[in-house]
Amino acid sequence: MGDVRPPKRVKLFAGLLVGDGDLFSLATRHLEKHFGAVDFESDTWRFDKTDYYEPEMGADIRRRFVFFEELVSIERLAEIKRLTNDIETRICDDLGQPHFARPVNIDPGYVAFSKMVLATTKDRVHRIYLQRGIYAEVTLRFESGKWRPWEWTFADYAEETYYAAFTQARERLKTQLSAS
Repeated sequence: MGDVRPPKRVKLFAGLLVGDGDLFSLATRHLEKHFGAVDFESDTWRFDKTDYYEPEMGADIRRRFVFFEELVSIERLAEIKRLTNDIETRICDDLGQPHFARPVNIDPGYVAFSKMVLATTKDRVHRIYLQRGIYAEVTLRFESGKWRPWEWTFADYAEETYYAAFTQARERLKTQLSAS
């Protein structure tokens, strides 16, 4: 029988999709109120692997990742996803838009040494139920010194475009855990 141990803390991030680049700063300010200071932000990329979000955000959608300084317990992932859903609603309120408009999509997740995990409200065969309507998906695995996708990994995550940011988060995680 194995010893029961708590998991190591992880590097929290939020993946942001916006149709208006000015909304990155608004979303980040809302996120900082709940998750503390930003450790670093990724580059910004054009999001063009699917047109799924175009009805809500238009055709010129951008992606950025915001990584937070404070490490979190993985047990908080479902709570964090519910909070980011609330933040999306508050941003609609800030902009005077109806809640179905969704000008910002916020997908929280975390980076651990061996994987990158995303939270979602959508059930699929490869996702594990956490609680209160929230699921978790191992989107990428870190294997043989690099990030690798799965067959179910979203098209944009399956390309190497974002991997430098996740590697930076993994290195920061290593440094932070060593210091604690």
